Amino acid sequence: MNKCLQLLTHQIEALEETKQFNRVAYYHDMGLGKTFTGAEKLHVFNNEYNLLVCQKSKVNDWVEHFKEYYPELNVIDYTKSKAVIDKGVIIVNYELCWRRPELMSLRNFTLILDESSLIQNESAKRSKFILKMLPKNVILLSGTPTSGKYEKLWSQCRLLGWNISKRDFYKRYIIEQDLHIKTSPFPIRIVVGYKNVEELKIMLRKYGANFLKTEDVLELPEQTFVNIEVDTIPSYRKFQKDRIVTIEGETLVGDTALTKMLYERMLCGHFNKNKLQAFADLIESTDDRLIVFYNYNRELEELQKIAKNRPISIINGSVKDLDNYNKHDNAITFCQYQAAAMGHNLQKANKIVYFTLPLSSELFEQSKKRTHRIGQTKSCFYYFLMCKNSIEERILDTLKKRKDYTERLFIQDDVFFS
Repeated sequence: MNKCLQLLTHQIEALEETKQFNRVAYYHDMGLGKTFTGAEKLHVFNNEYNLLVCQKSKVNDWVEHFKEYYPELNVIDYTKSKAVIDKGVIIVNYELCWRRPELMSLRNFTLILDESSLIQNESAKRSKFILKMLPKNVILLSGTPTSGKYEKLWSQCRLLGWNISKRDFYKRYIIEQDLHIKTSPFPIRIVVGYKNVEELKIMLRKYGANFLKTEDVLELPEQTFVNIEVDTIPSYRKFQKDRIVTIEGETLVGDTALTKMLYERMLCGHFNKNKLQAFADLIESTDDRLIVFYNYNRELEELQKIAKNRPISIINGSVKDLDNYNKHDNAITFCQYQAAAMGHNLQKANKIVYFTLPLSSELFEQSKKRTHRIGQTKSCFYYFLMCKNSIEERILDTLKKRKDYTERLFIQDDVFFS
């Protein structure tokens, strides 16, 4: 172990328990420092070549991690246009990885996937590319490897060396049914449950998976959830009735289940002046650091106007600016779910505001862990700005059950199971 690196007890134990495996998965809850565990396992393997694939927003964090704790290693940021393959640790993001075919020539190397759940769709280009690689060692890191959906685990099983076919995997562990839609002659095969789950976990451990939940390791501060109810606007109620409404010069037409859901969410978000006022009242009530999760760019525009007198930081697909978050105790950090819910350490704050909710259970669970993690010493508060008697209440109820809300789109009046 590197002399300048002091691992925690649970990290040392995880490394010891997986000592005999050259393909491992550290499925450790968010906030337990799997970055340190995974990097140390890579260091123990001691390969000349190493490839680390992560989210784009995490590339610089990984570069800095290896430079700080393993200065003897050559670190290559392969997102740079002039970067070349060399001995050391090659770091690239998922979106760019499959666009670099020269990486396929790597041999006798260690592959480490940060947030390995991102290859759960084996038909995606990045997943196909990674599954075709020939690493000597594999390290998978994820706090939510399946989000409770075991059908999404098959590609990770393959990387761990479990050569079970997808058909056999589904036959043994997944319960499916045909969903018939009256408007279509072809049924849709959907997952309705799971079987032999304990056996599946035993098999995963047999192939190097190490599971760890926060409550098994340490006591983090208390979590408090607060619903702030606001009234829906007349336009929302009209849209529910007619599926069409004009607001602020825009005509919203909910002619499909998807567009209806999209516009209902918007009418509960940036179009809702009651919610915008509730957000203004909330930030006026405290000078503490706040993390604010949102979905759409229009929401960010409105929220920034309201918070214009406070120091602002932003994390989204275009910007990662945490200067004010780091410098000012009263900063407000606006976080778009896909860009910020995973991988960021925001425990300087202990209050999260949900202006609107995500549809993904994984993003929801990950977002809560941005503040509730190692290093947090204060109680954590979560404020949900909720439109009464609206789609938002249904979304929150679904997320609390660790399910994606999009699954409800399939449950309509014109479908039946067989």
